Amino acid sequence: MNFLIGLLTFVVVIIGVMVFLSLPWTGMLALLVLLALWMVLTRRGQQTWSVTAVGISTLPQRLGSSAVIVIGIAGVVAVLVAMLAMADGYRETLRRTGSDDTAIVMRGGSAAEVSSVLDHESTLVIAQAPGVARDDQGKPIVSPELVVAANLPMKGGDPERDVGSVQLRGVGDEAWKLRTNAKIIAGRKFEPGKYELVAGKGAQHQFAGLEPGKQIKLGSQIWTVTGIFNSNDAMDSELWADSGIVGPAYRRGSSMTTVFAKLTGAAAFDKFKAALASDPRLQTDVSTTLDYFSKQSEGTTKAITIIGIVVGAIMAIGAVFGALNTMFAAVATRAREIATLRAIGFRGLPVVMAIMLETMLLALVGGALGGVIAWLIFNGYTASTLAAGTTGQLTFEFKVAPAVLWTGLKWALAIGFVGGLFPAVRAARLPVTTALREL
Repeated sequence: MNFLIGLLTFVVVIIGVMVFLSLPWTGMLALLVLLALWMVLTRRGQQTWSVTAVGISTLPQRLGSSAVIVIGIAGVVAVLVAMLAMADGYRETLRRTGSDDTAIVMRGGSAAEVSSVLDHESTLVIAQAPGVARDDQGKPIVSPELVVAANLPMKGGDPERDVGSVQLRGVGDEAWKLRTNAKIIAGRKFEPGKYELVAGKGAQHQFAGLEPGKQIKLGSQIWTVTGIFNSNDAMDSELWADSGIVGPAYRRGSSMTTVFAKLTGAAAFDKFKAALASDPRLQTDVSTTLDYFSKQSEGTTKAITIIGIVVGAIMAIGAVFGALNTMFAAVATRAREIATLRAIGFRGLPVVMAIMLETMLLALVGGALGGVIAWLIFNGYTASTLAAGTTGQLTFEFKVAPAVLWTGLKWALAIGFVGGLFPAVRAARLPVTTALREL
């Protein structure tokens, strides 16, 4: 019977914690308001405040044991926030690469740009589709592009062994018109018809030799780096060169992998897509660049998030046991105090609530400390993905957003709740006469 009661309690606690972790900040605010009203307007609430105040006043005497809870939970939150910040930064970098009023066109059935092939005639047909925006000269703002994988030595590594994959994108002048956020920040643009290229600042951060004026070997050709550009999105991790040179250099002829099109507005996408789908000369997949790059981030973002939650959960279990041990010890040393309070009329509920509030206060301090540590160390920290077989590395920045910090604080409070619950229940159930006899 006791086993079933214990199992049921465990299940209820787990469900309660899961519901708590899913609460938005408005739900948490509502709970805090209800708790404050209960503590102010009810007799048991006032008793809870009295017992809590006594417990908090003794914290300096228990500084070492209290620090165990704070430091343990700070470690959990710091790791969790760092992992979630990594996932957010990766997702945000790809999301910024797209928009609702630009479209990406690839060959039908292509999973990514590097696996797509569009012939020259198809790119001309796509440029004349309805819904495409035009510049001041009446030319469609369409950028046929060729993406290939190239290898370069990594910065700070062995040039022969530490080699990474980078995406080389063949573009024309239209690419700069379509991506107005891409700006040259050092050197100059490449000249058409020459083995010249510009490097994104993210690629320059990861790979050796990408400084203006230097020469690098890509494939069988020597290329001159003429400039560095910044676009503040996934394109920062690429190299750009003239598509008329990239094609022959990589034996792709005049074919392209992708066509990017600037639309007259987000509402024009359906008309644009329908026109390409109904054209018998084409077999293409069309999506907005926002949808395309967001989907590209889904798998990696989920993997990072799951890893972060799993690691955080394992560490949280350790932190819970630390909190349990500390609070059981605190209850044992305060047994006579708690028994005295109950003997003079304090009920069991105020005792339970007071001990849990004390634990959750320590947990809140630990969560805040862990969040601050993660923000100081990781916010804006630059990292990159490992290159897959046909894709290059993506450089991105960790983003410790308020939502991520909020998640870390909720985890901290959940750990404090579980860590304080069972010691609190034990204190409330301890017979008064037994507790009064304890030294």
